[in-house]
Amino acid sequence: MKYEIILFDADETLFDFHRSEKHAFEMTMRAFGIPYDESFHLKTYLEVNAVIWKEFEEGRITQTVLKVERFRRLADRLHAGFAPVDFARSYEENLGNACFLFDGSAGLMERLHGKYRMAIVTNGLKSVQENRIANAPIAGYFDAIVISEAAGVSKPDPRIFELALRELGHSDRKTVLMVGDSLTSDIQGGLNSGIDTCWYNPNRMENRTGIRATYEITALADLWEVLGE
Repeated sequence: MKYEIILFDADETLFDFHRSEKHAFEMTMRAFGIPYDESFHLKTYLEVNAVIWKEFEEGRITQTVLKVERFRRLADRLHAGFAPVDFARSYEENLGNACFLFDGSAGLMERLHGKYRMAIVTNGLKSVQENRIANAPIAGYFDAIVISEAAGVSKPDPRIFELALRELGHSDRKTVLMVGDSLTSDIQGGLNSGIDTCWYNPNRMENRTGIRATYEITALADLWEVLGE
């Protein structure tokens, strides 16, 4: 068996984050008394959020600032009068309670459990990710859960992977595989750390970057072939 440790990204790999995000955002908008138009409000939020998370990934903004700043920018775009701090708090609570797994996630974790040691390495907010993961039926399968806000460092920085391996008490990087959907954080982070990577690409997106994963799969079940099971 080539690999002993499998590190998984959480959102858009095991968890359907877009569904959770959509649900939490609508609940928050309605709680603040804003007549909700998904085609406009959600689209605007996703545009704002994508830009600010890219800034975070590039080290241009901290996660603490990001939590509120994205909603300050959203309020400006919408010409809305809500307080960004209050909106952020409500959104995080709603998001933390929105736990949706992709089809196949639970079955895969159950089959891998006992054969491999597994951990989650995720860029995210501590309060949100801890609650969502704890409430998921797959929570008990992981030997470590490393969240960027708690770690003080995020993917693709190799230090977050080093922290995960320290928590697992494992030093042989040749026997570690990182599985995730993001080329710029999951796969680049694995490359930066000197570990093999598996790009989960269910939408069969064209890779127009110079980032090359060790493996590429389009369905979670295909991971078995990568592992030689």
